[in-house]
Amino acid sequence: MILIGLFDSPFTRRVAIALTLAGYTFEHRAWSVGADFDRIREYSPLGRVPVLVLDDGEVLTESALILDWLEHEAPHLALLPSGRERRDALRLIGLASGAADRGVALALERIFHSDATQSKTFLARSLTQVEGALGALDAGCAARDGQWLVGEAMTLADITVVCYATYLVEAVPLVLARWPALAAHVARCEALDVFKQFYAPFYVPQPKGAKEDNA
Repeated sequence: MILIGLFDSPFTRRVAIALTLAGYTFEHRAWSVGADFDRIREYSPLGRVPVLVLDDGEVLTESALILDWLEHEAPHLALLPSGRERRDALRLIGLASGAADRGVALALERIFHSDATQSKTFLARSLTQVEGALGALDAGCAARDGQWLVGEAMTLADITVVCYATYLVEAVPLVLARWPALAAHVARCEALDVFKQFYAPFYVPQPKGAKEDNA
């Protein structure tokens, strides 16, 4: 199978981690939604990542769809528990996903608009949403009974929260130490080999209209 997308995308990264934990190997095509937009659109009309091309040629787009496929293909991985724990995991995933979406919007606004044309109201509202979600995730981390967010093993909740929080720290940027329980959980997971294997720092291009520092 082929996984398309850079690992500075938290959406691509969480898929790579989950596939590896499930025992799958894949060819990685490190294509950028900027530089490789047309190539990505040959597989996904939206030109978004991640894209997973299965061995039989079927193409799966969007990380949620890919992980839904993986959950059914690799039930031994137990990406999500059942019952109340499943709802708890999905709630945490929803908070992290919402924060990541707002983080993407914040990054794009700053990259493609100069200071003079940025919407200050939009930036402030989006940052409020991100910080609210991180506060709720911090409470979830503080309330957990064991090492993992839900149950006694790593689940998609841990993978998603960690990948998205790391992205927000670099792309927004944010100081994760403001949320100490979340910061501790992120640090613990990021120290694991599988998280290290699929980490790439977020590339921050020069904002539109910004002057380069030649000092």
